[in-house]
Amino acid sequence: MKLKWLILAGTMLWLSGCTQETQNSLSRSLQNWTGTNGVLDVYAGDKLVHRMIKIDKISTAKGTTDGKPRPYRYGYGYHDLNFNYKVDPGEKKEYFEFSDYSTSYFFYEKNSKYPTK
Repeated sequence: MKLKWLILAGTMLWLSGCTQETQNSLSRSLQNWTGTNGVLDVYAGDKLVHRMIKIDKISTAKGTTDGKPRPYRYGYGYHDLNFNYKVDPGEKKEYFEFSDYSTSYFFYEKNSKYPTK
């Protein structure tokens, strides 16, 4: 029993010594492992034009040689053609990209306790 507490205390001490970025990275790794139910809404002006659902994560592209972040994000999700938050027949999982500069978007987690249309 004491060994469990010692391991827990050691882990907490180790995490407290990590930088904020390392802690965020660990949190994202855990979240990616446990999964999320992300939704990406893309707008043209004030009109919703695309919705991707069941996204587990959105990643920032990095350069191959310099490793610097690129101004776009990417991921995989289902293209919700009729905007009903459900995967209907014909709606397939797709790869998508969007620009940080020119795309109006909103990314959020779909929570089942909030009703939809």
